[in-house]
Amino acid sequence: MIDKFNIPWSRRYSIWSYIKSSLWVVPVLALIAAFLLKRLSELIGRWTVEEGYFYSKAGFLALNAAEAHALLDRVFTLTLTCLVFTFSSLLVAIQVASGQYTPRIIATTLLRDNTIRSIVGLFILTMLWAHRTMVQLGNLANVPQLQVFLASVFALASVIAFIVLIDYAAKFLRPVSLVNRVAERGIEVILSVYPGLTGTVPERASTVGKRILWPLHFQTHRTAAPAQPVSKRDVPERVIYHAGRSGTVLAVNMAGLVAQAQRADSVIEVVPQVGDFVAVDEPLFYLYGKDSAIDDHTLRSLVAFGSERTMEQDPMFAFRIEVDIALKALSAAINDPTTAVLAIDQLQRLLRLVGQRSLNNHEILDNAGKPRVVLHTPNWEDFVHITFRELRQCGAGSLQIARRLRAMAVNLIETLPEHRHPALREELDLLERAVAQQHTFPEDLALASIPDSQGLGGAAHP
Repeated sequence: MIDKFNIPWSRRYSIWSYIKSSLWVVPVLALIAAFLLKRLSELIGRWTVEEGYFYSKAGFLALNAAEAHALLDRVFTLTLTCLVFTFSSLLVAIQVASGQYTPRIIATTLLRDNTIRSIVGLFILTMLWAHRTMVQLGNLANVPQLQVFLASVFALASVIAFIVLIDYAAKFLRPVSLVNRVAERGIEVILSVYPGLTGTVPERASTVGKRILWPLHFQTHRTAAPAQPVSKRDVPERVIYHAGRSGTVLAVNMAGLVAQAQRADSVIEVVPQVGDFVAVDEPLFYLYGKDSAIDDHTLRSLVAFGSERTMEQDPMFAFRIEVDIALKALSAAINDPTTAVLAIDQLQRLLRLVGQRSLNNHEILDNAGKPRVVLHTPNWEDFVHITFRELRQCGAGSLQIARRLRAMAVNLIETLPEHRHPALREELDLLERAVAQQHTFPEDLALASIPDSQGLGGAAHP
C-alpha cells in the first residue's frame, strides 16, 4: 500500500526501522483492536440477549448494574496501576541500561522486545475495554453480561501478564541476557552479509574495505558464476553527493542499485559503508561507464539514513555494542570485569563466525556476469581490531580480562583457518607486552599469562 503513494525506498525503510524500534506501536494497535473487538462483542451481546443467554437473573454472570460497575471499576484501576508501574519500571530500566551498559542497546534491544510491547498492549486493551463498558452501563436497559465477562477475562490475563513481565524483565536485564541478545542479532547479520564460507587461500586486504557479493535476498539479478576480484578503476565519470540531512547509513537497496546500473550499462560504487556517518555534500556514489541515464535523486533514494546505527545490514555494529558494554564494565565508576568477561564470551563467538566466512573482494554481478555494484564492508583485520584493541588498552591491568583475552586469541588460532592467524597472533603479542607493563610482580605476571575462558577461576591448561 505504501508503494502506491510513491514513497521512496529509503523513506519506507526508515519508517519501518522506526516502527520496529518504537514502544508505542503495539499499544496503539491494541487501542484500535479494543474498539473493533468492542463493536463485535456488542453485536454478539445483542444476539445473546435475544436468544436468552448471559443475562438471566438466575443464570451465569447475572450481575446487576451496581455490581457490574464495581467490577469494571476494579478492573480499570488494576490495569491502570499495572500500566503506570510498567512504564515507570521501563524508564528506570532504560536509565540503568544506558548508564551501566551502553546507550546503544536501548533502540536495538530494549525497545524492540515484542514481549514487553505485547504486555503493555494487553494492559491498554483491558483498560479501554473496562472504561467503555462502564460508560455503556447507563445507556443500556440490560447489563452487557458478555462484555463484563470479557473484562474479567482480560483482567485475569493482565494480572498473569504482569507477573510474567516482572520475571521476564528481571531476566532480560541481566548482563548475560543482554550480551547474548546482541550477539544473536549480530550472527543473523553476519550470515546475511557474508553468506559464503572461507577457503584456505588468504583473502586480499584493502585499505578502503572489502567489496562483497551482497546476500541473494537483496538482489534482483542472481548469477551462478563466481564473483571476480575487484580491479582498480579509473577516475569516476561522475560523483553523486549526499543531499538533504546528514546522517548515518542504515541500509542500501542493492537490488535497486543493480537495476539502475544494468539499465544504464554502468557500474555504481557506494562510497560509504553501512554504519558510516555522511555529511551533506560528501561523496555518496562513484559512477563508472555510461552514467548519463542514471538520475541522482533516484540513486539517493536507495540509501536509507538515520540518526544512529542499526544492525539490519551492519555486521560491525554488534561488535561495537559488545565492546562498549565491556568497556563500560571496566570503567572506574562501575568496575565490573566479570560483566566484561561475559561480553568477551560473545565477542569470541562472533569473531569465530566472521573468521569462518568469506570476506574476499567481490562485486555484485548481473545475469550476464558483468559487475554492476561495488559496496565496501569490513575486512578480517577490522573485526580483529575492534574486538581486541580497546579491551586490551583498558583491561590489560585486570587479571580477568588479560586471561580471557588470551584464551580468546588462543582458541581462535586453534579453530580458525591458518590465513586468519597473523592478525590474531599480532593481538596476542600486543597483549603479552601490555600485560608485562601492567603487572610488575612476577607472580601476578605469571597468573595473567595463563589463558582462562572464565577470566579467573577456570582450570589452568598445560
